[in-house]
Amino acid sequence: MTRRHQRLVMVLLMLACLSAAVAFALRAFNGDLLYYITPTQLAEGHAPAHGAFRLGGIVAPGSVHRKRGSMTVRFVLTDYHHSVPIVYTGILPDLFRVGQGIVVKGQLVRGVFLATQVLAKHSAKYMPPGIHQAKPPVSHVKMLALQRSLREDPGA
Repeated sequence: MTRRHQRLVMVLLMLACLSAAVAFALRAFNGDLLYYITPTQLAEGHAPAHGAFRLGGIVAPGSVHRKRGSMTVRFVLTDYHHSVPIVYTGILPDLFRVGQGIVVKGQLVRGVFLATQVLAKHSAKYMPPGIHQAKPPVSHVKMLALQRSLREDPGA
């Protein structure tokens, strides 16, 4: 075998190994990817026929009911077009409340979503504790007076 053939075999072997590694990585990630759907998409039949999936929406007002002496919570998840009843047994996240956006993971069984995990979404507007208290509130009247004084005295 000539040197040229040896290099060609080595390059082809390296490409085969790289292809196998990429295929294994994509297969592993594909099993872990789990997107969420909305109650409207669920009503339209976009949910998987079997297996776990995620459902995202808003906790409907007046829908949260807890079983006395139990960790089971029933609530309704809505996107303001369709609603889905949810049953969850476990500790709810601190951010869970009515009107809050959440994502639940579980299965749909006879029209009821049996959640195994509840994830509360939070807004991107983060304010560290104590910051909003340090700033004194500025009333609308004071703001208009400040703007007027700046217009009258541009040199200040």
